[in-house]
Amino acid sequence: MAESSSPPPVDAEVAVSESWPGENQVSSAALGVLLVDDEPAVLESLEMTLEEGCQVFTATTGEEALAVFDAQDIALVISDQRLPGMSGADFLTEVYTRNPDCIRLMLTGYADLSAIMRAVNEGHVYSYISKPWDPDSLRITVRHALDSYRLNQENKRLTHALSEANTKLEQENLYLRREVEGRYSFDAIIGSSPAMERVFEILEKVAQTDATVLVTGDTGTGKELIARAVHYSGSRKPRPFVAQNCGALPETLLESELFGHKRGSFTGAHSDKKGLFELANQGTVFLDEIGETGPSMQVRLLRVLQEGEIRPLGTAETHSVDVRIVAATNRDLQKEVEEGRFREDLFYRLRVVEIHVPALSERRDDIPELAHFFLDRANEKMGRTIQGFTNGAMDRLVAHTWKGNVRELENEIERVVALAGDAERVAVDMLSEHVSGMQPGENAAPGDVPGGNLSAAVDQLKRGMIRNALEETGNKSRAAESLGMPRQSLQKMMKRLKMEE
Repeated sequence: MAESSSPPPVDAEVAVSESWPGENQVSSAALGVLLVDDEPAVLESLEMTLEEGCQVFTATTGEEALAVFDAQDIALVISDQRLPGMSGADFLTEVYTRNPDCIRLMLTGYADLSAIMRAVNEGHVYSYISKPWDPDSLRITVRHALDSYRLNQENKRLTHALSEANTKLEQENLYLRREVEGRYSFDAIIGSSPAMERVFEILEKVAQTDATVLVTGDTGTGKELIARAVHYSGSRKPRPFVAQNCGALPETLLESELFGHKRGSFTGAHSDKKGLFELANQGTVFLDEIGETGPSMQVRLLRVLQEGEIRPLGTAETHSVDVRIVAATNRDLQKEVEEGRFREDLFYRLRVVEIHVPALSERRDDIPELAHFFLDRANEKMGRTIQGFTNGAMDRLVAHTWKGNVRELENEIERVVALAGDAERVAVDMLSEHVSGMQPGENAAPGDVPGGNLSAAVDQLKRGMIRNALEETGNKSRAAESLGMPRQSLQKMMKRLKMEE
């Protein structure tokens, strides 16, 4: 039995009316407070002091208090130091074990420092209150304790929300990375013509190496797509792929963009900046339009290729970087070297492996497949349901010169779909004048009507031949051989034809 002590005089009316000192109340939603003392008068006095600021529960023993604690949502416990049976220190230690977040206050009428220290150390007591207490001081202590509890709960909530957000972001990043890898894999490059088959052969061999690659070809042929396929089909695919058009910036800015700079190295350099070579460490840097670079830039690029070192603007320090370089140009670099506009040593460093991307006019067999691919993508983008092309429209697409190459074809199909209205198929008169060869107001040829469906018939024939070959041979490799095409071309054709595995 704890030693009896008289409770401090409390004016009940004043205690009820004052609630918490100040205007900043603890919370509009009352938190649970458990009061534990073997003297009913003390419990009554405490309850009258705190009841307007919180939801109060009482108990006279540690065992009874634990039962209440387990049944209710308790934010704060105020316990006497001495209780019958279980001591106050043991009770608070058990409270900490069951819920470490609960704030614990010890009420004591004794100068028993050892018991107080035990409660502080083992029960992790927030503070202790001496008997007799001052009502205002008690309210302030409790208010601070509940504020601490609320802040801790909010921090836990935010930490949990942040953890969930990070998990979701990691999952989304993984999904996007896989989507990007799929989008830029070899299978995503459309073409089964002999010219593209030669490109695929080189890609398959070079992707798994770290060899520097020079991609050549006219504007719009898809050189960056080839560069990305090299990166995302190789061992560096988990690391960054960064691209920079060397003709898009003045040389000083290009130097800063690629190599970085120190603060104050030039007007406008207000802070240090890392260059793309450093940001892409262990990844791939794609230098588009490499033929547009000047002599000074060519020297610095040569050092990266030879030594694997970069030097940011405004500093004499060099940094080692591990990057794979893929460069691209629509110029004849051999001719640029002969005429003194491009360094010969850099040219040969860049052209360890050269991949020439053929112009669309050199791979007309791929135009129908490309046109259907761009049509499907434009349908999805614009919410259309255009089924295909009339024979006449496809003939015009195949016959067109396409000086802008694949990019021009894609733009043409996207324009057609945007202006198609409720058309079911793309007809000749829906094409641009320079593609269709028709003048405004001219009617399409009688045979060029949506009823003609040669493309669909050809696709159906392809499906039948592929199925027969697969049934006869038992696998794709032998089926492709029997059909007279590479296995990769067969896979792409089956994908376009939406044939199930």
